[in-house]
Amino acid sequence: MSESPSAYSPASQDFRKEAFPIYWVARLHGVYLQHLEFALRQVGLDVPTWRVLFILRENGTSSLSDVAEQAIAKLSTIAKTVRRMKAEGLVDTATARHDGRVTEVSLTAAGRDAIAASLSVTRPLFERSFQGMTPEQIQMLNQLLEGVFHNLWDDRPG
Repeated sequence: MSESPSAYSPASQDFRKEAFPIYWVARLHGVYLQHLEFALRQVGLDVPTWRVLFILRENGTSSLSDVAEQAIAKLSTIAKTVRRMKAEGLVDTATARHDGRVTEVSLTAAGRDAIAASLSVTRPLFERSFQGMTPEQIQMLNQLLEGVFHNLWDDRPG
């Protein structure tokens, strides 16, 4: 069934939530987080910790502000998460040599072990999430979502 163009716009009389892509993005995000939280609990992790671990895995040593930006989280929230992770031995922190006001975060061996443990319980979720999709479809989905993201990110409030 083809939707009328106005069905996508919340301002339209023809609006239907199921025609609004952000509705599906929000639902997807919510249900994905439910599954991810359940999987991570099996290895003693939570989603904020997992996010920081994977940001550091990909980027290497990073400033707290860079981690917050990548996680789309408030700096204070990331700082609290990192303090807890440091107490658990998952990360180390240090003052940046180039700027004493910057705190840098890096993975420890325990943090790398936590990533490996998380992969063992989340791999089935990742695979199930994209079941039936080709690599080209996943790439197209990423491109479309990235476009919407940049439409909002480049002009975000505050």
